Order: sequence, then structure tokens, then C-alpha cells
Amino acid sequence: MALMASLKLVLAPPHSAGRPFIALGAVAVVVGLLVAHWLAWVGLAFTLFSLYFFRDPERVAPGRPGLVIAPADGHIVSVEPAIPPAELGLGDAPRWRVAIFLSVLDVHVNRMPVDGVVTRIAYRHGKFLNASLDKASTDNERNALAIRLPDGRDVAVVQIAGLIARRILCDAREGGAAVAGARFGIIRFGSRTDTYLPEGVRPLVAVGQTMIGGETVMADLLA
Repeated sequence: MALMASLKLVLAPPHSAGRPFIALGAVAVVVGLLVAHWLAWVGLAFTLFSLYFFRDPERVAPGRPGLVIAPADGHIVSVEPAIPPAELGLGDAPRWRVAIFLSVLDVHVNRMPVDGVVTRIAYRHGKFLNASLDKASTDNERNALAIRLPDGRDVAVVQIAGLIARRILCDAREGGAAVAGARFGIIRFGSRTDTYLPEGVRPLVAVGQTMIGGETVMADLLA
């Protein structure tokens, strides 16, 4: 059963953002078979890597309301108080921030951490530092979302570009509903995703833990 589950994860259908890369690899294979076999091998390797990188497995979010769910796969590199991105207008009071680093081997689809309404989306250009570094939260190119909870509190989730990531995709819209565990975007290649909890809410996770986007509980809003 464990082997089947692992194969199901690896062979999950790709996210739509990966289709151009998969098609490019397939074209390289065809052209390589016609003109140079080495190109066909390169194209095949690139196609397989793209299928793996852009895999988009189904996830099952916990059913209990009031939980903050991991917005991405990866491992936690920082759990500390920090001021949310200024462009979200959430004030300058520090709140707990959980930072998840995604390597090229992790699933890169981002998922909503809570139920609520997306009140603001703000994109900011920046650097492309190693996303595992703490200063990546403030210096790197990012896309930040503010989500208003049913009780009026706010949660922020930030997609952050990394050393080799050059494209942040976000399907969410201001005024749209946020459903915990639902897909809302993807970051191409190594990246980072930060979550800012409401003031007074403490995280239930620690540095070094592995997160499963859409499933792992990071905090309890009702505790």
C-alpha cells in the first residue's frame, strides 16, 4: 500500500502551468529523433523532470473549521514573530510567521491555508536570493494575499520566488472565497511560502518539520 501511495504521488497529473515545459520537452524528443539522438535524450530527461516537478496530487484537508493548513509542501525554515508585508495593509505589529522552503523535489502547488475571503493581493518585484534564507521574506520577489476570516481576523500567505524561481502564478482574486486546502497558485522551481497568523495565535509546528500542503495543521485559531 505504501508503494502504491508513493507511485500515485509521483505519477499525479501535472498542473496546467507545466504544460508548456512538457510540450517543449516532447518537441525536443521528436526533433532529436530526426536530427540528433543526444537531443532526444535531453528532451526526454527534461520532459520527465517537468512531469515530476509540476505534479499536482489530490489532497484532503482536515474537516474541522478553525485550523490553519500548510499552504505548500516542503520543510519549515523559520518560525518567528515578523511584520506582515506592508503592501497588505495589515499593520506593523509583529505576528507569528511560519516559513516553508520548497526544493525542486517538492510539490510546488500552493493551497489556501484557511477559509475566508481574499481581501487583497499585492505583487512586489524584488531579488532572487536563496529562498531558504530568512531575508528572502523581505528582499525577494513575492506575491502576498490577505485573507479575512469569518470572525474578522486576518491571515496572510506570501508566495516568494527563490534562487532559480522566476515565475509566480496566482489564480486567486480579490473578493473571492478562500477554501482551506484549495489550490490558488504555483511557483516555478525552488521557492518559499510564508504564512502570517492572526495576532495572538501561536503555531503548532517547529523548524525542520516537513509540511504537506493542504493537509498538515500549522495552527488552531480556536485554541
